[in-house]
Amino acid sequence: MELGIGIGWRPEIADAVERLPGVDWVEAVAENLCPGHLPESLVRLRRRGVTVVPHGVSLGLGGADRPDPGRLAELAARAEALSAPLVTEHIAFVRAGGALTASPRLEAGHLLPVPRTWDALEVLCENVRIAQDCLPVPLALENIAALVNWPDEDMTEGQFLAELVERTGVRLLIDVANLHTNRVNRGEDPAKALAELPVEAIAYVHVAGGVEKDGVWHDTHAHPVGAEVLGVLAELVSRVSPRGVLLERDDAFPPEAELAGELGAIRAVLAGISPTPPLPETLRGRGVGVLPGATPPDPLAGPAAPAPRFRGSAPDPAPQTPEGLKVPHSPEPARPALDTPTPSKGDESAPDTPNPLRGAGNCATSPPRLADERGGPGAKPPAASIKHPPGRPPRAFGKGRGGENPPAPDTRLTLALAQTSLLSALVAGTPIPHGFDPARLRVQARALAAKRADVVAKVAPELPRILGDAYRSAYLAYARSRPLRDGYRRDALDFVESLLKQDLDGDVARQLGRWWKERAGTRPQGRAARFLKGLVRAA
Repeated sequence: MELGIGIGWRPEIADAVERLPGVDWVEAVAENLCPGHLPESLVRLRRRGVTVVPHGVSLGLGGADRPDPGRLAELAARAEALSAPLVTEHIAFVRAGGALTASPRLEAGHLLPVPRTWDALEVLCENVRIAQDCLPVPLALENIAALVNWPDEDMTEGQFLAELVERTGVRLLIDVANLHTNRVNRGEDPAKALAELPVEAIAYVHVAGGVEKDGVWHDTHAHPVGAEVLGVLAELVSRVSPRGVLLERDDAFPPEAELAGELGAIRAVLAGISPTPPLPETLRGRGVGVLPGATPPDPLAGPAAPAPRFRGSAPDPAPQTPEGLKVPHSPEPARPALDTPTPSKGDESAPDTPNPLRGAGNCATSPPRLADERGGPGAKPPAASIKHPPGRPPRAFGKGRGGENPPAPDTRLTLALAQTSLLSALVAGTPIPHGFDPARLRVQARALAAKRADVVAKVAPELPRILGDAYRSAYLAYARSRPLRDGYRRDALDFVESLLKQDLDGDVARQLGRWWKERAGTRPQGRAARFLKGLVRAA
């Protein structure tokens, strides 16, 4: 099916998204939606015939554990509530530890890369099969941006994704900004990755902005889309005409006119107009090719090339007059993503209390495949397009998607130990595992802590107001030895408890004490709680 040109729906730009011309579809973070209380903006868009795709971030399909049935049921419920044609997730792990390793559960609050090894691939394939069987619509998986390299990998990213598609039949969501990120941070050529991909399996494409600092590219989703990323999109368009392309923006939201301009730049690349300035040297003339049988447009054809028109597309928008954006009010979701550990766009932890969505969904039936006009419904990429990397022989994975040969138990355990060791080094300050770049891990650890501080500031906006400029340094000092485990709201409470054990200014201590008492609920009182009780009484 054709999706067209889309934009990521976020509450902060909901009104602008509704006004932008030529938007065929939107994508919404699944964990931020409550199926019974969809935001009015999304309801209006759906009434206009705009497709809404739920984009999950909390499954952690690349982790050593099998997918949580409750999270799968919740994602399925959101897909059904939106009448979505597919759902998407990430090839990443977001948590580690727990029962498999007999160690405390750790949350990353971020999407972390899966080692591109044969063993990790086997675990991922079984997890994907489980997810496919539990979801009512097809699943597509996104490549992620990474700051760190796993040692001793067996495959390139393109080879890893190609093997995943062949073994499971899963679709791909290719983020060209993430390919550029990996070029800067890991020295991986986007053209080579695209040449190794079964591009017929691409469901749609993400485009987003970022920024380079001290030689590291940060995939912020808070900066304009640059020519480097548009160049990777042009490289992809030279190989296949994507069914959909979506602009992501998650922070530092610009005026509506700037969003319209970025969508226009994406349309220009799809029309074959070269990004300005020209493509980076690492992309020009390297690995540009066409899969057998494909007749793609020339990405450098110039303005005379006819623009591709998707279903329902409108003419390219003229610049809009910036207007004030209003955040629509909608009932609070049952488990909002900000209440729980949130990778990149929002991840959540399993709650301590039962969830009414737990256990929903039917995992016995296989979902329908995306209709593929090139090869009929459910068509898989032709076997000839898959080139197996050297090393372990291709494994027969049984019938259908994912097959009947699950990985051996020790394969999951080995992966679990490796991921727990890495995540513990990043969030708990334990020794860096052998083979990793210490400098790069320090950059990743600082990024995780900074993001965690940002999310806590959104969950508990009173804390930056009470602490002022001291908030960030105080929180980062707290987070250095206290991993995220029970969600961001619990984290905010624990942060305040830690502060109240210190020698604080009297007024600050009183404000924090009142804040904590109002939100601590029925949690059994410990020493800190008794101290707070006395402090508040004294005030």
